[in-house]
Amino acid sequence: MFEEMRLLREAGHEVEVFSRAHERNEPAEFQEFFPPAIDTEHLGLSLKAMGTVEQLIYSRCVRHGLREVIRRFNPGLAHAHNIYGRLSLSALDELKAVGVPVVMTLHDLKLLCPSYLMLNGGAVCERCKGNKFYHAVVTRCHKRSYPASFVYALESWINHSFGKYGSVRRFITPSYFLQNKCVEYGWDRSRLSYIPNFIDLGLVPEYRAGGEYLLYMGRLSREKGVGTLLQAYRRLKRPIPLMIVGDGPEREALERGAHAAGIPVSFAGYLKGSALTDALSGARGVVMPSEWYENAPLTLLESFAAGKPVIGSRIGGISEMIEHGVNGFLFEPFNMGALAEAIDRFLSLPEMEIASMAQAARAKVEQNFSPKRHYSDLMEVYSHALDKPCA
Repeated sequence: MFEEMRLLREAGHEVEVFSRAHERNEPAEFQEFFPPAIDTEHLGLSLKAMGTVEQLIYSRCVRHGLREVIRRFNPGLAHAHNIYGRLSLSALDELKAVGVPVVMTLHDLKLLCPSYLMLNGGAVCERCKGNKFYHAVVTRCHKRSYPASFVYALESWINHSFGKYGSVRRFITPSYFLQNKCVEYGWDRSRLSYIPNFIDLGLVPEYRAGGEYLLYMGRLSREKGVGTLLQAYRRLKRPIPLMIVGDGPEREALERGAHAAGIPVSFAGYLKGSALTDALSGARGVVMPSEWYENAPLTLLESFAAGKPVIGSRIGGISEMIEHGVNGFLFEPFNMGALAEAIDRFLSLPEMEIASMAQAARAKVEQNFSPKRHYSDLMEVYSHALDKPCA
């Protein structure tokens, strides 16, 4: 979102942000009108929790704050990013009430799944297809909690039953996978536009040959498949150190298990800036063992931009970004043997072939994921939204 804002401002557009308050927010022109922060980690039966539930499902204070921002800024268009779960779809009602057209980028599967991940018990789940959101409650799919699952199922049911997404003039999907999945679930393809994410090549390290380790970058949570990666490492015929960059709820267990098994792995924690750049630059390649329907991961683009081939799961949007044997390797998700085989195959390649894959990775970003293309596609969607009357 911040990169998109920067891109628009550089092209001469006036852009401001409306968000929920948070301690890590960047300074914003209208932050005094942001609704207060909420805690979504503890949804239960307390009065405080019930107040949070109201904010998640339909927030009146969001409508009030947004109304003030609209009055002062007078936007010609609103671009929504992840408004559910914090702002709620009350934001769409306010924008519709004052006649501001809306486009929305879909960063995950929330339109289709109350829990947004389409995961249940560690496996891909599509039980809620056909708006059968009660499955989320029956199976406790969200954080293994009945109250949390009920809240998110209720939110999805209300938003779909009362047509809260009806005023969105165009949904943007960063992957063809998500676009096709939305159509499969009954959404009108004419309301969906594929616009890939972009990356500024000037902000990533230049390609550096060699590399003494493989790199994982991302959240340390179950759906990311890091546990499968560590198990695969025990089967490697060509051992190589592994650096894990990131943090999350699974870190302690992963670190304990890896060290007990004697796996050559280092946990670097959350990195940013030059520290992250150095970690990526020094890697031989990147591993992305995801076990959920990834949309269009930016870490994959960052890896390609730095000339690093990626070994990734054949799932979601990953498989449309990695060309098997050209700029990386694909393997079947959840399969530690297939992942170990893919890593061994990559490590067995001569330096010239790895350099060729690195060049192909960088070229893919230049051709398909440039800021110029993203801006052009975005302007086309904005123009369409401005011409079409509200639903």
